Amino acid sequence: QVQLVESGGGLVQAGGSLRLSCAASRCIFNINAPDWHRQAPGQQRELVAQITPGGMTNYADSVKGRFTISRTIAKNTLYLQMNSLKPEDTAVYYCHCKLGDRDYWGQGTQVTVSS
Repeated sequence: QVQLVESGGGLVQAGGSLRLSCAASRCIFNINAPDWHRQAPGQQRELVAQITPGGMTNYADSVKGRFTISRTIAKNTLYLQMNSLKPEDTAVYYCHCKLGDRDYWGQGTQVTVSS
């Protein structure tokens, strides 16, 4: 059973920073490619950032230069450092891992950015 547990969300003013964490079991970060998604009210879930088994990173255009995805393989923990936050970053952020043809999601953590 894959379990993904996010933490670190909260309320922050525009321009502020937050760091999200995702503790994973059975999603092996140097084999799978875990990623962060987000979903704002009334909008579709979108990919925010991902990190390949080799450590290469990819970001949505809307967060490039502001967000950084990283991982600690020994702790099997995924991170998302979010700087220069904007009100449009307000969403529920989800950790995701795909094993074979199955998608696994965390419960999500709310990020709210006030203007």
